[in-house]
Amino acid sequence: MKAVVLMLLCLLSTAALALEPGERLAPWTLLDQFEAPYTLNDKTHILLVARDMDGAKLVDAALEGKPKGYLEARQTVFLADISRMPSIIATLFALPKMRDYNYRILLDRDARIAPRYQAGEGEVLWLQLEDGKLVEQKVFKEAGALQQALDSVPAA
Repeated sequence: MKAVVLMLLCLLSTAALALEPGERLAPWTLLDQFEAPYTLNDKTHILLVARDMDGAKLVDAALEGKPKGYLEARQTVFLADISRMPSIIATLFALPKMRDYNYRILLDRDARIAPRYQAGEGEVLWLQLEDGKLVEQKVFKEAGALQQALDSVPAA
């Protein structure tokens, strides 16, 4: 009986964390791969969230061949949860490689921000925002579909 109650509480707490259309996203600030800060603001139209390396690889594949500034022109930011990566690996290998990418990656090193968003393993969560409020959310599991969705966003 205790197990059933515990499972129900877990499900309810997960449901409580789910974002609903019209809900305002709380602002946060993270550093990117160059240690430059970025604060989520009302000008952000799309927030891409990857909670693991497979999700980040989907974003990388979708952006392959895109020019520098491609995401920024679409008022899009990419948030990567790297909290599960050992810090020595991040420092010696992952971050130097990320600095070679021609797009900005906001790094959640301590899992302070990414857990707010329900991105699954191997997925990219797309949050469509207007004036800081959630309009729509989508999940991508294929780089081609993510690339098509990004290409359909007009550049500012």
